[in-house]
Amino acid sequence: MQRNPVELANKVRILLGGKVLGVSEAFGEVTVEVDPSVYLEVMQKLRDDPSLCFEELIDLCGVDYAGYGGDSENSRDRKRFAVVVHLLSLTFNCRLRVRVFAGDGEMPEVPSVIGIWPSANWFEREAFDLYGILFRGHPDLRRILTDYGFVGHPFRKDFPVQGYVEMRYDEKERRVVYQPVAIEPREITPRVVRNSGGGEK
Repeated sequence: MQRNPVELANKVRILLGGKVLGVSEAFGEVTVEVDPSVYLEVMQKLRDDPSLCFEELIDLCGVDYAGYGGDSENSRDRKRFAVVVHLLSLTFNCRLRVRVFAGDGEMPEVPSVIGIWPSANWFEREAFDLYGILFRGHPDLRRILTDYGFVGHPFRKDFPVQGYVEMRYDEKERRVVYQPVAIEPREITPRVVRNSGGGEK
């Protein structure tokens, strides 16, 4: 039987108390926001507490909140980078989203949860590769999707649309070579065909 989201939100509030910054329930999903200083402690409790039992980490991703909410005062106060983790309780057949904001926008860092869920390994590497979020305690934090020589983090909102360089395999040199991006600007105009006779054929 699936646990009711309202019941789950209340249980998380009671069990975690002041360790969480906020618990919200919307569209049938519960989101918990935590501070990086208690992130590992909260995640351990979510997995090990018999009344929660979030045994499985099913996803972890980075988020860039730059420009989120327009130019309002709230958007300027919000930290830029966050890590969002999706957990599954097989025991109670329910899901939980946990969000932790990295303290520093220039060099975002949060603790690694590999010691709690080893499945976080490649997810954390992906968040590092695409957003530049560092995971303190990760045993092998290196790029996973882009090349080792790649400059920058392509999912950051300030990353140039065309990138910096492009790479290709050179048959003569028998290796991957880098060169400045060469994208021909072009105009894409949809072609519309109209029946000039005015009647149906």
